[in-house]
Amino acid sequence: MKITLRQIEAFQAVTELSSFSRAAERLGTSQPALSQVIRDLETALGARLFDRTTRRVDLTEAGSAFAAQALAGLEEIGRAVEQVQDLSLLRRGTVRVAAPPLLAATALPQALRKIAAAHPGIEVKITDLGTDAITEHVRNGQADLGLGTFPPGADGFDSMPVLRDELMVFVPRDAEHGPLTWSGLSKLDLITLTRESGIRLLTEVGFETAQVPLRPRHEVHQIGTALALVAGSLGCAVLPAYARAAVGERPIRAVPLTDPVIAREITLITARDRAASAATVAVRGTIRQVLRAMGD
Repeated sequence: MKITLRQIEAFQAVTELSSFSRAAERLGTSQPALSQVIRDLETALGARLFDRTTRRVDLTEAGSAFAAQALAGLEEIGRAVEQVQDLSLLRRGTVRVAAPPLLAATALPQALRKIAAAHPGIEVKITDLGTDAITEHVRNGQADLGLGTFPPGADGFDSMPVLRDELMVFVPRDAEHGPLTWSGLSKLDLITLTRESGIRLLTEVGFETAQVPLRPRHEVHQIGTALALVAGSLGCAVLPAYARAAVGERPIRAVPLTDPVIAREITLITARDRAASAATVAVRGTIRQVLRAMGD
């Protein structure tokens, strides 16, 4: 016969209260039903657990030996249940987010503040990476969420679109530029990202579509560096619209880029073969909310 959690809980109540009647009251059952549960437990163990008198109930030697181990195990089960409930009720949890450096520096701090205010027990760990490294981190379980622009229908991931982001031209604030076309860019000193960047690839698509040559004046690896060069009046840069969040007080304006308008989808990805925790779902929703507000 298997020993059940109900039997151990009944044994705990009688042990702590030294009374079948009070134990039955605590458990919300009748005394005869409780007595039957204890008899079944004694039968399963092959030993008498309690000495019963008219005044009190005491543990036998076998009962004391069983209590030393079984009640400690019951406490462990209780702690395990509490920990799982804490996770599901967002009282605790850890979420690892992988994102490109600029989004990690602009959108994620706002998201972290919101999460800390709403769910102070949730810890969010940020890793800033390139796109290929982000997908690898999510795939192998090093990250619970990946944020960025990824190939549509990437194998093994579930995607949540969060923001449609258009390429814009970032120019010095005092430059007399309104909306620009791709062909119009050919007349300006251009700052581009290097070919390792997906933004650079889209920039090349824009120039090819407009049938004008791409001759960058400066090539840099990071969006922050490109913005610094624009602020120094060393040229203009084609960057995603969300880069506006990194401009701060620098003398830079972002103007629309047309003919053609080139846009890309920023998404949040999770691994398809792993269930998202309650904390991951909450963090994902908050990041999506922050990014959509950035795009307004």
